[in-house]
Amino acid sequence: MTRRWSAGDWPIAAAMIPFPNHLPDGRPIQDAAPEVWARDLVQVADAGFDAVDPTDSWLRLADLDAARRADFVAICKDLGLAIPAISTARRSVIDPQHGDDHLAYSHRVIDTAAELGVGHVSFGFFGPLTPRQQKALWFWTEEGVRNPDDPAVYRLAVERIRELAAHAEGCGVRIALEMYEDTYLGTARDAVRFVTEVDHPAVRLNIDIGNLIRLHRPVEPWAEMIELCAPHAGYWHVKNYYRIEEPRTGQVMTHPAPLMGGTINWRAAIRRALELGFDSPFLVEHYGGDGLSVCAANRDYIRRILSDRTISNDQGV
Repeated sequence: MTRRWSAGDWPIAAAMIPFPNHLPDGRPIQDAAPEVWARDLVQVADAGFDAVDPTDSWLRLADLDAARRADFVAICKDLGLAIPAISTARRSVIDPQHGDDHLAYSHRVIDTAAELGVGHVSFGFFGPLTPRQQKALWFWTEEGVRNPDDPAVYRLAVERIRELAAHAEGCGVRIALEMYEDTYLGTARDAVRFVTEVDHPAVRLNIDIGNLIRLHRPVEPWAEMIELCAPHAGYWHVKNYYRIEEPRTGQVMTHPAPLMGGTINWRAAIRRALELGFDSPFLVEHYGGDGLSVCAANRDYIRRILSDRTISNDQGV
């Protein structure tokens, strides 16, 4: 298979989740001067990245006016940072209170991606953090908002993603739907079922299996998730966790890990995804500690995997 990129130029973007979305005085980064955005983006470039995902939990590009959006793009250009994708978080189009507003916002994200020449956007059905999640050291250790077991809401989710897909296809943008617990994409089988029901060429899965491996409950084996979901994969968020299971009590504990050291064997996962046709950018994420440096190490690890001569010879990487 001939691929668009080599191991050296495959887009691997930094997530902006290691950076705060508010200034020390409480003002949101959204309202800050471009010099403040540049302060964070310089760190990304200095960590060796040549690509960044603005990640709307940090900055909502789609809600900037044209002049401020141009300022952001100019900063990225000056730093040599491409923008291969834009990820959204906790802006579900089926949110019971804000679903209509989030749908309109999602359309603006697609328009912004098209305007900037960004090829991918990531959407999900996960809701806002609950008060208990906000207080927890690791938010995934507390139960979050669940998608309702309601056929009408499920149909609405399918219909709204199809609406976004039609828009995206007309703009040359591809949608990736992020796997996340207790949503309609909360298991490998649920995710495949949903993307199959949407049945649109502009819609793929963001197979962020780290979101599921970190849960303090039984989960599907990671290799099984890859096998089921990789044929449907698009833009891909990658991260890893240490997972400890105590069989006598059923207790599960997890903690963020570098890609190379956690429970998921990312060498095997990426190799298998490539075999199944994966051909989209990566996003490296990490929670806790010096997340940016861990992301940079993860980027280099992915490039080493892509440089494996057996992959290069067999799959055209």
